[in-house]
Amino acid sequence: MKAVILSSGGLDSTTCIALAVEKLGQENVSTVSIFYGQRHARELSCARAVAEFYGVNHYEFDAAEILKSSNSALLNSSTKNLEHSTYAEQVKKNSRVETYVPFRNGLMLSMAASFAGSIYEDSDGEIYIGVHQDDTAGNAYPDCRADFIEAINTAIKIGTYGKIKIVAPFLGKTKADVVKIGTSLAVPYELTWSCYERGDTPCGRCATCLDRARAFAANGIADPALKSFGK
Repeated sequence: MKAVILSSGGLDSTTCIALAVEKLGQENVSTVSIFYGQRHARELSCARAVAEFYGVNHYEFDAAEILKSSNSALLNSSTKNLEHSTYAEQVKKNSRVETYVPFRNGLMLSMAASFAGSIYEDSDGEIYIGVHQDDTAGNAYPDCRADFIEAINTAIKIGTYGKIKIVAPFLGKTKADVVKIGTSLAVPYELTWSCYERGDTPCGRCATCLDRARAFAANGIADPALKSFGK
């Protein structure tokens, strides 16, 4: 069995890498990062650092052209300001989060399936994605929902002769649960980046910073990335 991990350089996907390496061995794991025009492109350099830490092959692809017409606040070309509030507050105010990128996970999972089928032609493959319960609270990100993952997993299996499937180990778990699992695996969270802002240090105010802070606090530990990135 081989695995391709969709790696954002963030907390959840890095924990997925740790799980896959533990299960399959580093020689059977590859990581993939996708540039889609995101304002926080710093995450790509963190994904490279994480891949180097685990000694796995790392690949990067560009999907920015596909999403260049979107005005999602998560994109560097957006005319919107990034909201400094929780996902729940944004959903209550706007019925959706401003950082939703149209079908982003569908696009990335499709790219990963095609890539996995190409580099692992003679092996079965798994695609790891770090979606979790906090991503779907209030239907914040519909392409993180369990029914979405189930549906696209079915499509990928059908389209790859049953050779490729999705693994989403954190469905039904909170980000605090992810941190607990990652801590037990000694995940190098000091190398990861989650903030949606463009700065050199995490802003501490955007939705993903707030979500991450709660997750570490729930485990009674300090976020090692804050020290690593100067806070």
